[in-house]
Amino acid sequence: MMQVLTGARIFDGARFLDGHALVIEGDVIAAILPESEAPAQGRRAVDGILAPGFLDLQVNGGGGLMVDGATDLAALRQICAAHRGLGTAGVLPTLITDTAQATAQVVAAGIAATDAQVPGFLGLHLEGPHLDPRRKGAHDPGLIRPMGDDDLARLCEAARRLPALMVTLAPEAATPQQIAALTGAGAVVSLGHSDCDYDTARAALAAGARCVTHLFNAMSQIGHRAPGLAGAVLSGDAGAGLIADGIHVHPAVMRLALAARPEGIFLVSDCMAFAGTALTEMQLGGRQVLRRDGRLTLADGTLAGADLSLPQAVANLVHEVGIAPERALAMASSVPAALIGLQDSHGALAPGRRAEIVLLGRDFALRESWL
Repeated sequence: MMQVLTGARIFDGARFLDGHALVIEGDVIAAILPESEAPAQGRRAVDGILAPGFLDLQVNGGGGLMVDGATDLAALRQICAAHRGLGTAGVLPTLITDTAQATAQVVAAGIAATDAQVPGFLGLHLEGPHLDPRRKGAHDPGLIRPMGDDDLARLCEAARRLPALMVTLAPEAATPQQIAALTGAGAVVSLGHSDCDYDTARAALAAGARCVTHLFNAMSQIGHRAPGLAGAVLSGDAGAGLIADGIHVHPAVMRLALAARPEGIFLVSDCMAFAGTALTEMQLGGRQVLRRDGRLTLADGTLAGADLSLPQAVANLVHEVGIAPERALAMASSVPAALIGLQDSHGALAPGRRAEIVLLGRDFALRESWL
């Protein structure tokens, strides 16, 4: 069956193509060509923006489920499906600091999801437990610990068996040699939940770390004499995930960061089980998380993830921060795809690729998706 979508602006992952039609045959993009040259058969006029299905490299849950020690193949299916309903074509389900047993369970579920080719499953993100308790955020400090030899061996094996594995760690809790070994095994090492100084951060990046987790949150900040982890990233070329809800990072600071780094910053939702549901409360390691006024917090007010979708994040960047639409859209598609090595299959619209497409309104709200 052929569909010919006309009338919308087409964002191909790098630029807008105006006056073009997107031709879909079955589940594959057959062509992107001027509307005047498009087939008459199967035409459908749509209004808005056609863009690649978004990619989210940090989702703690969705559809009412968290990624935790009980996660299995069925749970990953449900979480991925919830995000596909929100316009996110692919995700890295994210386990925050937990026990070694919970980590092993989630990795086993991820390998099963890989074998089953679960729609939307790109791999896993393990955020902890090798962090700095001084920057714990909502993580359980009782489970935070340095990386040992057994931990390293298990993570390297997971990296070899998963399509993508991101590991968030603090340089205080892992050596440069361990970071290099993880990178050599294929993991994307991301620095986060760290109080390290600038030089320590630069050493970790030199060892193979490639990005930071939720820029500015749970990390040493920029001082004029002590640039910290945030300064190491903004003065270098590492990638950085950004929670663009206007709560985790003020719009003015987002504007400064994006001016400092024209490339490499990508959007993440850092969402919880609330995503795709009307839930107002949930449990996180026995602690209550409250959903109020677009904010997720523990009872003491500590931020606990974000109540955010990627279309909302794109809209916030454009309307609140003043970022060009094509850059905001790339930050949710082609930039994260490149970071985890999936640029040849995800994050762009091109002939021969799978039809993983979202239709956004002129306000960037999700209207429809072909996933």
